[in-house]
Amino acid sequence: MAHSDAHIPLAEKLRPRQLSEVIGQQHILGEGMALRVAFESGQPHSCIFWGPPGVGKTTIARLMANAFDAQFISISAVLGGVKEIRETVEMAQNARQGLQPQRTLVFVDEVHRFNRSQQDAFLPHVESGLFTFIGATTENPSFEVNSALLSRAAVYVLQALSADDLLQIIQKAQRIQAIVHVAKDAEQRLIAYADGDARRLLNTLETLMVAAHQEKRQTVEDDWLLKVLGERMRRYDKGGEQFYDTISALHKSVRGSDPDASLYWLVRMLDGGADPLYMARRMVRMASEDIGLADPRALRLALDAAEVYERLGSPEGELALAQCVVYLAMAPKSNAVYKAYNEVKKFIKGQGTHPVPLHLRNAPTALMKDLDCGIAYRYAHDEPEAFAAGENYWPDGITLPHFYQPVNRGLEIKISEKLSQLREINSKARKNRL
Repeated sequence: MAHSDAHIPLAEKLRPRQLSEVIGQQHILGEGMALRVAFESGQPHSCIFWGPPGVGKTTIARLMANAFDAQFISISAVLGGVKEIRETVEMAQNARQGLQPQRTLVFVDEVHRFNRSQQDAFLPHVESGLFTFIGATTENPSFEVNSALLSRAAVYVLQALSADDLLQIIQKAQRIQAIVHVAKDAEQRLIAYADGDARRLLNTLETLMVAAHQEKRQTVEDDWLLKVLGERMRRYDKGGEQFYDTISALHKSVRGSDPDASLYWLVRMLDGGADPLYMARRMVRMASEDIGLADPRALRLALDAAEVYERLGSPEGELALAQCVVYLAMAPKSNAVYKAYNEVKKFIKGQGTHPVPLHLRNAPTALMKDLDCGIAYRYAHDEPEAFAAGENYWPDGITLPHFYQPVNRGLEIKISEKLSQLREINSKARKNRL
């Protein structure tokens, strides 16, 4: 490894100087692809790069500025604010009015961190063509970027780098002698450790090179790599898009009755730093939404798993979560209560406020009894089989709906039989009254 440029960060040494040197993102940068065509058109346009960390959003924005010979201004939405936006506008105006007028490209990193008014501050300048706006975000722009700004920018979805992409980065670093030789098994571990994030890979390589230089190592081997890195931890964005995608995968695996996939996504989340109590809460939700009365024990087991974790903590309590997720996956499934609940909400919103029928009202005072509150109410326990056949528990004027429709699985088989029996008794009793 050369020593003359040892002080230059590895990321800078490997930074692409032209579009053809970009590793990955060929679905938008390859020949004939959307962003490649935009580069070759000679006409820059505002856009938003949406993708996970370390996939080249900043690099592509810089290359775009170079391609159009534009002034490149970078703002961090985490650190910047209205002051930085004003300064940017001023710099863009100066560049346009200079002796040699120059375009300006404004790159806003983590644009989703800007509030609505800050995002709106860019609009008039984007519309006037004062500068080309490039936003970078790890969050879904349809949720996090103002619709007015979003409508004026093309959205390009960047993907996590593949294993082959990451391997190319390691090999390129070795070719220019920026790093020592990396053994094959160590390469594979580094690639898994980076988890699609080039920035993480480069930072890790830089850390390894410092350690290798200190120990005068000429090769990074797997056992030494493990000693330097310690326990491997996957990249995990606890509050971002990946988080919700992964919890969605867990929920769908449980709903689909796949215990192995359910365990996989649970451990992926725990390994990535998700709060185990959050996971327990989600399992309580799954028990209610997707299992319901087909197996009422599922809800109790989910609550027990949360309590066990609260008592034992990590890692002992995580086994209770694993036990719970397997049980949920294998339990009979029913969303009958979930569907009924949503149907009732919809029904009530479309109805006026119906008064409670007199026979269902409480009558704790003499005045209320005089007003016939509670009159003619039939006390179910005094009826045969503790069931007041034909009784009406609905407001007057409502056609009796059947919201709850049990499925033919688990305990709901018996519930369905009982419900059919009661509905038939009610029907006969009401006919006999006519």
